Amino acid sequence: MLQFTVPQFIDIEDKIIAAITVRQFVILLVAMVLIAASFKIFSLTPFILISVVIFGIAIIFAFVKINGAAFHYFVLNILQTFKKPRLRVWRKDDTLVGAIEFDAPVKPVEVAHPHQTYSASRLSELSLIVDTKGSYQGESDDDVVVTRDRRDFNF
Repeated sequence: MLQFTVPQFIDIEDKIIAAITVRQFVILLVAMVLIAASFKIFSLTPFILISVVIFGIAIIFAFVKINGAAFHYFVLNILQTFKKPRLRVWRKDDTLVGAIEFDAPVKPVEVAHPHQTYSASRLSELSLIVDTKGSYQGESDDDVVVTRDRRDFNF
């Protein structure tokens, strides 16, 4: 029989430099490029303010985790929630909004289910029929058991 190595710890990112992962390294690299560009564009005071903001945002995106997930997943989830909220409100009305409205309320149809009692031996026979998926049909002829062909079941 063939043996395969099952990968473990697949949710842990690979470390490239000390304790920094590839994702963290790329985020910090992009932040450094933006800081270098702001050094060329702005004078000293705006450069310091902008570089502190960029560095702070980069640190948050690189190292902060919320509920065990990276911060950028948290931000993406917030944006999706604002874009398309998933709150659904159920109102128990007789009419549907935007559909055909009924003049009179529809009464539900009541179906009478007769209460049947079975003996312990009949219950064990019924459980055997269920356990064998209909292969065993039962021995008593007084109660009719409706069974289906095995092809009708999705097992």
